[in-house]
Amino acid sequence: MEYRLINMINIKDNKRLNSLIIFLALIGMSSCNSKKKIQKLENKYQTEFEVNTNYSASYQEGIEFYSRLANDFDQIQMNPFGMTDSGKPLHEVIISSDKDFDPVNLRSKGKTILYINNAIHPGEPCGVDASMMLARDLVIDPKKNDLLKDVVVVIIPYYNISGAHNRGPHSRANQDGPEQYGFRGNIRHLDLNRDFIKCDSKNAQSFNQLFNRWMPEVMIDNHTSNGADYQYVMTLIATQKDQLNKHVSEYMTEKMLSELYSGMAAKRYEMTPYVYARSTPDEGISGFLDLPRYSSGYASLHNTISFMPETHMLKSYEDRVLSTYDFSLTMLEHIQKHRDELMQARAKADEDTRTKSIFDLKYSVDYDKAETVNFKGYEAKYKVSEVTGQSRLYYDRESPFEKEIPFYNTYKSTLQVNKPKAYIFPQAYHEIAERLMWNGVKVDRVEEDQLMDVQSYYIENYKDQKAYEGHYLHYDVEVSQRLVKLQVYAGDYIVYTNQKSNNYIMATLEPQHPDSYFAWNFNAKGTFFSIRF
Repeated sequence: MEYRLINMINIKDNKRLNSLIIFLALIGMSSCNSKKKIQKLENKYQTEFEVNTNYSASYQEGIEFYSRLANDFDQIQMNPFGMTDSGKPLHEVIISSDKDFDPVNLRSKGKTILYINNAIHPGEPCGVDASMMLARDLVIDPKKNDLLKDVVVVIIPYYNISGAHNRGPHSRANQDGPEQYGFRGNIRHLDLNRDFIKCDSKNAQSFNQLFNRWMPEVMIDNHTSNGADYQYVMTLIATQKDQLNKHVSEYMTEKMLSELYSGMAAKRYEMTPYVYARSTPDEGISGFLDLPRYSSGYASLHNTISFMPETHMLKSYEDRVLSTYDFSLTMLEHIQKHRDELMQARAKADEDTRTKSIFDLKYSVDYDKAETVNFKGYEAKYKVSEVTGQSRLYYDRESPFEKEIPFYNTYKSTLQVNKPKAYIFPQAYHEIAERLMWNGVKVDRVEEDQLMDVQSYYIENYKDQKAYEGHYLHYDVEVSQRLVKLQVYAGDYIVYTNQKSNNYIMATLEPQHPDSYFAWNFNAKGTFFSIRF
């Protein structure tokens, strides 16, 4: 390379020529030395996955790895935060280039926060191993370290710790590796990706508080998918755009998503939207309505743009981990490049949430509106099952295809309500007040006994789902409202709706919302604790 450059320049002065050769040689030596240094550090801080690409680090191995990084590099800190059902604490790993690890200080400096959650389903451990490599590379590789100039990364190494301890090779029998992995449910047999509102687990209680301690602009929650077969290693669930606040939704759909897809294609793994098929993928896929019980729907209540990368279980574990790594890196590249626009969109969303008067509670997919995506799949065919003797669906890898398919990603609001001035509920419902406060909601108390003119909800009708995640979930809730004089007592709770947390307030306190506290049966049947006034 150096000789080509020299031959392109007409140089008569030998001194200048010699200086140029020495300068270029020094650049080459510096680059070579830098690469050797990075390689040496990669070897020193090698992950178990890099030794054996069909192996995923255990909980103990992962925590020990992050402890070593935190001990050896000033830019990383690992802290216990709260408790989980396993009896072990939730951990946060913070990667901060200026060695400041306090969220209040970092916010005052205008830092953007990327929050990465791993092993909510420990049988899907791609993010565990990908995040270990990402954390290391961000501190040892100067080019990657530059991505932390204005961005702080917060990683939860293992969310479902008790599930991570329950390791084995059989709970996801159709999955291609790794050799050992954790179990989907936690020690209480709860699916933690249904627990973000009801917070039955200590894990969710700690997560709610940690998330609101950081209030990230972007969250990634790493998963592995089941279902149809297709050519992609990585698929993506983005926060459902129509339930996300319009300001951050516009930013995500018009700026962020296109760069994420093109960025992944420019690396090693082309990406497609999550394959949520109506029947088979070639007949069309739908956007996923991520209610607040799910991680990404929960994050959207806080105007955080959230993603669930879903690697495909039939692809090799090596490819699944590396594509997860690439996605996190692509996200960091985008955030660092566009952080001012992202921060402005978030600020507008918070102010709009605080001041707007009408909130959407329910949605349904609009099949009259369809986008198209170029999809690379395999033909769906049928054959006789050797087990049952019946016809069964399979995807023929000998018959790949590439074509445009419908993508039904527009949801329409089916229920809107006007925001009240406030909600009031009895102090007996302290579990409700706790969850609100964990999520940044300001909860006031009634100062003295009094009669108050209020508009009270009455539950007229509802249906019960069969036992689900420890509750009998209510749905199809019908309500009426009546003006009444209510006796309230000193110490009862009042929640005013002039807060940037209004999305969370409305979702949980409006009984007709699918994930409201009423829906999750926090109260006696046929009554409701929340009074509008």
